[in-house]
Parts: sequence; C-alpha cells; structure tokens
Amino acid sequence: MTRILVADDHRLIAESVSLSLSMSEGFEVEVSDSLSSTLEKIVSEPPYAIVMLDLRMPGMDGINSIKKVVEAAGDANVVLFSANADTHTVTRAIEVGVRGLVPKTLPLQSLGSVLRLIQSGQMFIPAENRVAPGDARGQSLLSESELAVLQMAASGMTNKHIANNLDMNEARIKMHMRTICRKLDARNRAHAAMIGRDMGIVDH
Repeated sequence: MTRILVADDHRLIAESVSLSLSMSEGFEVEVSDSLSSTLEKIVSEPPYAIVMLDLRMPGMDGINSIKKVVEAAGDANVVLFSANADTHTVTRAIEVGVRGLVPKTLPLQSLGSVLRLIQSGQMFIPAENRVAPGDARGQSLLSESELAVLQMAASGMTNKHIANNLDMNEARIKMHMRTICRKLDARNRAHAAMIGRDMGIVDH
C-alpha cells in the first residue's frame, strides 16, 4: 500500500486530507505537525512514497528546511503543500529535489490522481506556479501536444476538429487522448478535462 506523510500543523486540513486519501483512494496516510516530527517520522517509520510538506508549520525556515526533508526522505517524493507558495520558492525547492507543488486549493477529488502521477515520476506544478517555458524544472505534466489536445477536447471540439487544427490525423489524436487519460488517471475525455481544470493545466 502506498504510504503518504501529510506534514501540516493545521489539524483540520491534515485530517481532512488524510481521511479522503485513506477512505477514497486506498492510501496509508500518517500526519506530522512540525519539521522535527516530520523528520522523526521519515527516519523512524517505514518508507513513505510521498511527503506533502507545508511551508509554514513550526520549525520551517525556508529552503534550508525543505532541503533537510528532501535529504532525509531519500527515495520518497517530497512535494510542497501550500496555499500561497510563490514561483520563486517553488523553483528553489525544485532545485533541491522537490517534485512539485500541491496547492491547498486543489479539490480533494483530484488529489489522489495528482499523487499517483507524482509517484509515477511526473512533476506536478500548477500553471500559475510554473517557471518560464523551456526550463526543464518547469516541465508540465503533459507534453505540449497533449496539453493542446486536452485544451481543445475540454472546449468541446471533436477529434476530427482537433486533428484539423493541429494538422494531425484522427488516429494520432485518439492516441494522445489515451495517453492523457492514462497520465491523469481519468476514465474518459470528459473526466480528463475536469481533472485538467482542477489542476490548472486547462483553461476554464
């Protein structure tokens, strides 16, 4: 079972996330509420797959604290868990090994999909927190072609219309949609569009 550590001192948020992930998504979730308790759990408990790290809990003092958690976590994926992380902080965090940002505004029903993507090796960064295009640290969840296909599908365009707009054949568009659904853990194109909007990678 995938083990998640939610490191956040806001009990309501931590317990809500923990309950949702354990009941709806089947994750094994533990909670910590300070930098010291987070580091203690990482080194003394069985390995976690993902550590969701709040930036403002007791003991956190910026990039140095983030680096301590990343180093202690080893193979675990450390992601920032914040309501107001700025692009500079996200960029610096990625430089020391963080695998992305999970905003606290993300709907709970999308959180499981995001965490599975991160666990699979993808980096997740909402659109508003990405660095300039072309910077590898700001690579998006989907390729440029996949993002274009998803955006058009979300706007209601058919595969034929998408193919015409992107100068591709319909078979290629269908292949992209299958890949998009797999990456987003979506049941179909409508579900993929909904997840994309929740994640901020598709315009509303």
